[in-house]
Amino acid sequence: MLPYKSLIQVDRSSSVTLYIQVCNMFISLITDGTLQPSDLLPSSRTLADLIGINRNTVKLAYEELISQGWAESIERKGVFVLSSLPILSKKKLPETNKTTDPQEAFLWTNHFKNSAPSKNLQKTVLTIDDGFPDVRLAPIDQLMREYRSISRKFYGKSFLKYGSSKGSEHLRTSICNYLSNTRGLVISPENILITKGSQMGIYLAAQLLLHPSDHIAVGLSNYSSADQTFKHSGANLLRIPIDDNGMDIDYLEDCLAHKKIKAVYIIPHHHCPTTVTMSMERRLKLLKLAKEHRFAIIEDDYDFDFHYDNKPYLPLASIDHNQNVIYIGSVTKTFAPALRIGFMTGPPSFIEAAASLRELIDRQGDTVLEEAFALMFDNGEMDRYFRKSLKIYKQRRDLFCELLKSEFSEEITFKIPEGGLAVWSNFEEKIDLIKMSGEALKKGLFIDDGVFYKNESFSSNGIRMGFASLEEKEMIKAFEILKMIIR
Repeated sequence: MLPYKSLIQVDRSSSVTLYIQVCNMFISLITDGTLQPSDLLPSSRTLADLIGINRNTVKLAYEELISQGWAESIERKGVFVLSSLPILSKKKLPETNKTTDPQEAFLWTNHFKNSAPSKNLQKTVLTIDDGFPDVRLAPIDQLMREYRSISRKFYGKSFLKYGSSKGSEHLRTSICNYLSNTRGLVISPENILITKGSQMGIYLAAQLLLHPSDHIAVGLSNYSSADQTFKHSGANLLRIPIDDNGMDIDYLEDCLAHKKIKAVYIIPHHHCPTTVTMSMERRLKLLKLAKEHRFAIIEDDYDFDFHYDNKPYLPLASIDHNQNVIYIGSVTKTFAPALRIGFMTGPPSFIEAAASLRELIDRQGDTVLEEAFALMFDNGEMDRYFRKSLKIYKQRRDLFCELLKSEFSEEITFKIPEGGLAVWSNFEEKIDLIKMSGEALKKGLFIDDGVFYKNESFSSNGIRMGFASLEEKEMIKAFEILKMIIR
């Protein structure tokens, strides 16, 4: 007889009744091959004594097994595993000394074997991040108040049903007004798609634009997640140099003379990772080339709202008269990263197709949250937040750069960014960023190791050092730890 005393164990504190627990354990023994068709189960008296429960409980468990088709009762012989069940091979325990990967249960292609796991910043206390907003400044209470208010109203119940895959019409209208007022971008609500952030917009654009072996031009240094998205679509990346005036459009023009390019991906405003801004001369030339060569421009404008030293340049989308630009932006990258709200605009037929594709992978977003954000735009709360946070982030940028210069003048070189939420910082070559990051974590400071920014053509010993989410005392403490490790 099998060692039922260890195989069948009940939890008296569980909300699941004891007889169902026993029934489920027998089912597991059958499905993993421990019990085979026609095997005799122990008598109700024997099993009750072994596992310390009432005999009637065991009888109920056997009755449930029989009713579900797992067992059968034969008069004067007992209860048996149903004889007509297929024979299942017994589950093998993993070999502890086996070094090769276990054989997969089914065939599939893992395109992400070498991808690094995403960083969980929810569990860290002191962080020099990639350049994220300080969630403590965001008017979350007001947003949740609007959310609760909508959900309580009689018309709010309708937002719990399926809606448009383009997103809340109210939010699309609010964002249209916001884009018109801040960026001179005049579009209709029907020509905007609400996304779960910039990354979804990049993915949708890549899937619609690119086919295997197509060429897409990207920066020599570039946002790594965008690179991976384009590679996943099968496209070839054509690296274009980046200097203090952004992407080198003359170099791009030379490439166009002998190579067909399907699209150009740019971050003209606070390029990631280097934070440089593309000059207006280059923007106009890029638009001219797009018209002549009929390629798409994917404009990623993830943090337009934070520009400190002068008025920000208008996006390419605002001065594009030939519908070459697919414009991608984010609301929550400037509010709170985990509240996923972004947007994408472009030629009407392209946005319709993007909405259809989005529906295949994510039917729609959180309509109630989108409605709450719409009200935040309408009542001026978002505008007040942007103005307040812009002032605070400028002060933090100035202090951060002042401390960098005074404390790390020999180890770190940088330029004060005109905007954005991070400083692109180049470390001395002798400083091992991976080792530095590991040592800092041991002392309670999370700081990036620089791997995310490297690619086949770019290997600067640098990282983006986010200042926006750090108060003065946190900056000082973080730099004390960093100084201790570096020196």
